Amino acid sequence: MKIIYMGTPDFAVPALSTLVENGYEVVAVITAPDKPAGRGRKLTGSPVKEYAVQHDLPVLQPTNLKDPEFLEELKSYNADLQIVVAFRMLPDLVWDMPPMGTFNLHGSLLPDYRGAAPINWAVVNGDKETGLTTFFLKHEIDTGDIIMQEKEPISKDDTAGSLYGRLMEKGAGLVLETVRKIEAGETTPHPQSLTGHERPAPKIFRETCEIDWSKPSEEIRNLVRGMAPYPAAWTTLEGKSCKIFSLEPSDTPLAEGKDIESDNKTYLRFRTGDGQIDIKELQLQGKRRMTIEDFLRGFNLTV
Repeated sequence: MKIIYMGTPDFAVPALSTLVENGYEVVAVITAPDKPAGRGRKLTGSPVKEYAVQHDLPVLQPTNLKDPEFLEELKSYNADLQIVVAFRMLPDLVWDMPPMGTFNLHGSLLPDYRGAAPINWAVVNGDKETGLTTFFLKHEIDTGDIIMQEKEPISKDDTAGSLYGRLMEKGAGLVLETVRKIEAGETTPHPQSLTGHERPAPKIFRETCEIDWSKPSEEIRNLVRGMAPYPAAWTTLEGKSCKIFSLEPSDTPLAEGKDIESDNKTYLRFRTGDGQIDIKELQLQGKRRMTIEDFLRGFNLTV
């Protein structure tokens, strides 16, 4: 079985690696064009490209997925199956090309969290469980027939980063299992069951990440966990933007009339809609990320 693999970030590397290690013939890898990175803005390939190059897999980096030249090259590989993990929306001409179809790995239990940031939103919403879905692509994004799903618990201390890491590794196994079922003709894809209460997972913007301190403490904590470590929730401190990576509700009330309080040694406390919360790890604009104790040793707040 000839496979075309499409993916870009580190999330897509374990699944590709697992396919190669299990002897599947990945005839080509499609990934994003190189981008400037680092202080020198040197053109750098994606994590998927790096893996492909190291393992002598042909790499295609189209800027336009409808380009006739790219489509001809893609067709020339005569792939039986295409697999998409953290890539981009495909035109019909691409996903409809292989005889066995094109399937996608998505970081949620579809139909919940269709969209660009399923892992972040599951944590932001305080969910206790999420998972992974493999499904065949169709016209509308994240709406295709489900092949397989696997659940994953979310702990109260999980961040988007810790959950991302677990789903990345589990996703590799689910992709392999899905390929084996397709190869053996044992799949019974089924349409997504819609209730009308599905939650979306839209793209995250800077304004999405701003902390509203009038919200309940638990809601604020979930936002911080769901945006950590990237893009990170933020607030304004001493007139500067400040990323917040972790915080915990506090039983110690603030002084009457104060919304922010600190002893400039061990704590920085904010009033919330239903109590107060202590910052544990932060990064003030122009500074490095640090614990609150390290931060307060070198920065005297005027609050």
